[in-house]
Amino acid sequence: MKLKSRIFTFALIVIVLFAAMGTTVQGVLKDVKLGLDLQGGFEVLYEVAPLKEGQKITQDVMTDTTTALSNRINQFGVSEPSIQVEGENRIRVQLAGIDDQSSARELLSSTANLTFRDVNDNVLLDGMDLKEGGAAASFDQQNQPIVTLTLKDASKFADVTQKILQMPPGQNLLVVWMDFEEGVDSYAAEAQKPDPKFVSAASVNQVLNTTEVMISGSFTVQETKEFASVLNAGALPVKLTEIYSTSVGAQFGEQALKSTVFASIVGVLVIFIFMLFYYRLPGFISIITLSVFTFLVLLVFNGINAVLTLPGIAALVLGIGMAVDANILTAERIREELRTGKPIKEAYHLGSKQSLSAIIDAQLTTLLAAVVLFYFGTSSVKGFATTLMISIVLSFVTAVWLSRILLGLLIKSGYFESPTLYGVRKSKIHDASEGLESLDLSTNFDRFDFVHNRKKFYSFSIVILLVGAIILGIFKLNLGIDFSSGSRVEILADQQITQEEITEYIDSIGFPSENVVITGEEQNTAVIRYKDDLAQKEILDFKAAVLKDYGHEPSVSTVSDTVGKELVKNAIKALSIAALGIIIYVAFRFEWRMGVGAIASLVHDVFFMVALFSLFRLEVDITFIAAILTIVGYSINDTIVTFDRIRENVDRKGRISTKEELAEIVNKSLRQTMGRSINTVLTVIIVVVALLIFGAPAIRNFSIALLIGLITGMYSSICIAAQIWYTLKVREMGKKGTAVEKKEKKQWGSDEPLV
Repeated sequence: MKLKSRIFTFALIVIVLFAAMGTTVQGVLKDVKLGLDLQGGFEVLYEVAPLKEGQKITQDVMTDTTTALSNRINQFGVSEPSIQVEGENRIRVQLAGIDDQSSARELLSSTANLTFRDVNDNVLLDGMDLKEGGAAASFDQQNQPIVTLTLKDASKFADVTQKILQMPPGQNLLVVWMDFEEGVDSYAAEAQKPDPKFVSAASVNQVLNTTEVMISGSFTVQETKEFASVLNAGALPVKLTEIYSTSVGAQFGEQALKSTVFASIVGVLVIFIFMLFYYRLPGFISIITLSVFTFLVLLVFNGINAVLTLPGIAALVLGIGMAVDANILTAERIREELRTGKPIKEAYHLGSKQSLSAIIDAQLTTLLAAVVLFYFGTSSVKGFATTLMISIVLSFVTAVWLSRILLGLLIKSGYFESPTLYGVRKSKIHDASEGLESLDLSTNFDRFDFVHNRKKFYSFSIVILLVGAIILGIFKLNLGIDFSSGSRVEILADQQITQEEITEYIDSIGFPSENVVITGEEQNTAVIRYKDDLAQKEILDFKAAVLKDYGHEPSVSTVSDTVGKELVKNAIKALSIAALGIIIYVAFRFEWRMGVGAIASLVHDVFFMVALFSLFRLEVDITFIAAILTIVGYSINDTIVTFDRIRENVDRKGRISTKEELAEIVNKSLRQTMGRSINTVLTVIIVVVALLIFGAPAIRNFSIALLIGLITGMYSSICIAAQIWYTLKVREMGKKGTAVEKKEKKQWGSDEPLV
């Protein structure tokens, strides 16, 4: 029976969804907070150290220092500054969209000093007269919010209040100011220093010979807390030493945003076209749900006040490609059931049910890698991991739940019964009377014998890995400053430039380097590397010269040796924990032999990628680690789908007594999932190639790493992971057979075989 109400409901849902998105998308896009790599700005990581002997850096001191930094930043009008405490003695500051980077840098690196003055601006006390941590928010006897101070010397405060009382009427005020002085590690003496900032003015009505002081006024509770923090920060000046910094000129950010967004649009549109032409009706549904998926990712992103960076955009587009995988798994299963001669409604029900476990397993393992990346990553990589985690969670809502609702409405309407609407040719459909199941169907890959060629695959991979080890031993890795420490400068010109020109130019302004590379489609960007990290004064001088001569402020990144070593350590730890988590999950979900096969294939992929980067001298930076962990998640995604089909075939077969039976099951499973693996990887490769061709230079190496990893990942899941499982399983069968044989011999008391 045909039900027009199903069509109406489908149309209503789609209209409501797109109407809601259409009326709000501009606001959502407007509210997206762009990282400094997309709009210019700078990021700096400070190591906090005592400025005087005996001072301890506690968490309270760190909190007060961040408050002082925030107050300084506010006068620059930065709408969304990011100030985060990291560890016990580090503070990371990110200022996106700031125009005067030099002044902001100077302001941040200066130390703050609290002063108490009279109305004639004479300094009577300063922050050093306060006891450390001596300011606190409190309440007076009338339960009004006040700020209490603890001074070091009661007699000194008595003298100050005595002087204030001798002032003419109306001028008996003790005025609190925040002075800024050049910090220990600040070299920008030429930078304009800000004027002292007024904090508060308190009336003095009597001589106070005490160390306990109350400052009252028309304060709110929140204001007293903030005031106490400011006073404590002023009373506890600290030494801020830069150990990592990066700055991006506004022109670089604008160019990166435009090119990466364009690449993303191209990649997604090609995916839409592929899904529509190959999967027909399910492909059309996937276009709807993927559009909703993208909108929801941005909506949630804004809701948690996350910052979108270049790696974040890459993760968003990659998430779209991975969300396609759920649609492909379901569509392929439906096609298989249609080929057995089942009616469309039954095929839809069975296909949806059979694909769900593989989708859940694949997405959970990718989510595991993303969580590890978020925990151990730095700011930009955290942005990538955040977007990836949001994408994985929302893909369940759209690519699984919403897709099935919409497709179910159309199928149950009775108007879409033709198998051609699902990409199945009539010549491929068997008669239902044959009683075939989907696992009995022939495939386009039946001529491939994977299992009996496993030794060839092993030999090929071993040769590749040995060659890779030799290459790595000879050439080493071309480590970026993220891992090797030093400085990296990018100069943008309005016309084509040459290596000789830039080499001569930086030599003339006093910053010579032999490591100069010209990049960009128009050959108008120069990348210069220095083994040592540039000091603040040098960075400011470098920027000023380039801005004057080329019209664009250069992008500068510096990393100390300490941070470089920590990044390497954290990267290895992240990979190890991700691999351990995956093998534990696979062992519990499937069996430990599959976990071993999965990890072996991942190590194969990672090492192959590292060897190629060494051979072609591609720079290894922090985004390379993001690419590796993405491939770890994506490769295991492909492997788990294969193992899920092997398990299904094993359960259907029941008892397996010979290795030939096992080989047939493995071969059949690989052939059955081959089409899905190719299509899924192809959709992601489309996105990666678009990012590689049209994306910003900053994520080019990231895209190359993904491209290599996707290809090797598909190869290893089929030719390595499944074959290792087969080898281990055959060995287990051999041991069991030997044990049974010995038991029978002992039972019958004879060495003759039992017939």
